[in-house]
Amino acid sequence: MVTRFVLAIFLILSINVVIAAEVRLTFIGASKAQLDNPHDLKLTPDGRYLFVSDVGNDRIAILDPESLELLAEFGSDHQSGTHDVDFDNQGRAYVADTHNNRVTVYEIDGTNARLIGELSERIRGPEGVLVHPNGLVYVAGAWSGNVVAYRDGRVVDEMTGLSSPHDLELGKDGNIWLAEAGNSRMLLLSPDLDIKAELGRKEYDFNGVRYLDLTANGTIIAADKNNHAVKIIATDGKLLHVLGNGSPGKGENRFRTPEGVEVRGSELWLSDSGNDRVVKYTLEQN
Repeated sequence: MVTRFVLAIFLILSINVVIAAEVRLTFIGASKAQLDNPHDLKLTPDGRYLFVSDVGNDRIAILDPESLELLAEFGSDHQSGTHDVDFDNQGRAYVADTHNNRVTVYEIDGTNARLIGELSERIRGPEGVLVHPNGLVYVAGAWSGNVVAYRDGRVVDEMTGLSSPHDLELGKDGNIWLAEAGNSRMLLLSPDLDIKAELGRKEYDFNGVRYLDLTANGTIIAADKNNHAVKIIATDGKLLHVLGNGSPGKGENRFRTPEGVEVRGSELWLSDSGNDRVVKYTLEQN
């Protein structure tokens, strides 16, 4: 019995060494701005600014992506429960204005934003938005349990029967990753909203997975909210690394209900939502 126990521990340690060798994360720093339950976040197309959906303050907070200092904000006079943001190829921002049951659209000039439109048909409580290269805007209605596709402001497709769908992110070959928080899984969807693959609770111990992003090689980085962890998954489905120890905390590599994820190159930003901060890491993969 002792021999088997020692062998099991050896195997676990060996697996951890392999995992550590494949992904290396280095903590850079944390924001000091007065944020309230920040959720998903997105770099502007030029990389100059980090737009943060600041839920409790009903706004987009604009941070310097290097120093994480607050530079500007917009939306607090008309948004309610801001959850997600994405950009189209013209630099316009699409913001999930969740409690108002709509996605607001803005022209962006530096740190200035001008409201120019909205999407609201057939969605309640939108928490995810993706502007796809195919010209469609996909919105996840967390309260309506659906994903709706818009073209030129009109509904052209819909997927129903979901449980609290959240983030939508562009995958390889134009497919779409959807975090379905209520079922603690992620779905790979075609642009026509057909299910192509599933990453489930059983395989990855998800508990309320919320927002995600993908590296240039397709590696998934997902905020597993109720496990107080961030999980990194290879393109072949292998769990490469878990950041966070499964219990709430604050500090390097500790989180309280993390939500937002943004990665560009070797830089990684995460919303440590329950601790009201954004943290930054460098990420290296062998």
